[in-house]
Amino acid sequence: MRQVTLEQLYKHPIVQKYVKRSGMDHAITVAEHAFNIAVKKGVNPDLAAKAGFLHDIGHYEWYRENGEWDYQMYKRNDIHAIKGAARAHKLLVRLGEDLVNAKEIALAVLLHTDSYLPEGHLQLTPLQKVVAAADEADEEPGGTHHYRKIDYHAGLERIRKLDEKIDRYLLTANLEQIS
Repeated sequence: MRQVTLEQLYKHPIVQKYVKRSGMDHAITVAEHAFNIAVKKGVNPDLAAKAGFLHDIGHYEWYRENGEWDYQMYKRNDIHAIKGAARAHKLLVRLGEDLVNAKEIALAVLLHTDSYLPEGHLQLTPLQKVVAAADEADEEPGGTHHYRKIDYHAGLERIRKLDEKIDRYLLTANLEQIS
């Protein structure tokens, strides 16, 4: 039984404020990709979908004085994954997520991009690799994936469908373990 659903996250004011700012359609699409990749890779799809959904919750709006998005400024100065990991962790704990799961999700948010890290190679966990791959699968040149729009109710419907897929998958996996 999952302690926190994607629907609970989606409806939360913190998510509506920060994830909407960074692109709700993108967040939902990454969560869907993360679920599909996780199932193929044998990774927990609940944790993958949550991390995929929350991966950009730490975005800051990088705009010029004229109100135009400054993608180059973003690329030079961004640390959204650091802020996002802390914000996601705090939110998940407050909502009652299992503490171990909350940490794993937050670490996947932290490591979904290497844009702020010094040169070198990290040893990512399977969950972290899934979330990074899901994000990459939805990227568009110049960050335009952050500007796709989605109506609140259309987003909620997609989130509910993804919750149903996760529940079915976890139920099937539990039944297979029992038999």
